[in-house]
Amino acid sequence: MNRLTGEAISIGYGEKLIVNDLNLEIPDGKVTSIIGPNGCGKSTLLKALSRILNVQTGEVILDGKNLHSTSTKEIAKKIAILPQSPEVSDGLTVGELVSYGRFPHQKGFGRLSKQDKEEIEWAMKVTGTHEFKYRSINDLSGGQRQRVWIAMALAQKTDIIFLDEPTTYLDISHQLEILELVQELNREQGCTIIMVLHDINQAIRFSDHLIAMKGGDIVAQGETEEVLTNEILEQVFNIDAELSTDPRTGKPMLVTYNLLCKHYTKL
Repeated sequence: MNRLTGEAISIGYGEKLIVNDLNLEIPDGKVTSIIGPNGCGKSTLLKALSRILNVQTGEVILDGKNLHSTSTKEIAKKIAILPQSPEVSDGLTVGELVSYGRFPHQKGFGRLSKQDKEEIEWAMKVTGTHEFKYRSINDLSGGQRQRVWIAMALAQKTDIIFLDEPTTYLDISHQLEILELVQELNREQGCTIIMVLHDINQAIRFSDHLIAMKGGDIVAQGETEEVLTNEILEQVFNIDAELSTDPRTGKPMLVTYNLLCKHYTKL
């Protein structure tokens, strides 16, 4: 049985329901990507699974307990979250930001212990951010900042990490850099990764498990090869897709596509 599951969960904002009666399991020790069109509920689901949002009905279960009735500090020792477009105070250094990841483990007056300092150093070395330790976050490039935020998540020493669109606003080389880092964390550190991605080919290449959503529902979930089919792409994205095999990974690859029908009136 997997550690993190959702049972008949419905999620919304106020009276507006975004996700309705979903059941899912996040496979342990794997990279799971949530894909789907804009507004389908991807980020809403991610926020509920990571306890940023409450569920209206149903339960999110982590290690046999209701996630939303477990103490925040206990959850923070198990789950780390990198939100969309995270903000940081002016002048904060890389080392200071990464040290915030140790907050769930601190006692007393919140001073960093020897172990805290060791975990912070380890997180920066693993993510290649140690050389920026004394630099201001605001002086770094987008890709460098993303690596620092991931370092902070790693410093929490959790084995489940949530990433909400970690490649947004990055150029293609920095996107690849971040996704390769995510893959390394999974393979070398054994982290369970759950992320929202927009690029289908990136989701296929760097994931073991996919959840495809549309209109607040899960259309398909399973291994990448099971989910990436012409039928599912048609249903989820309204496209007629041409698929091939990635010569480097052996996984399916979206080569080209056409819209099946247009949702606007021609001029």
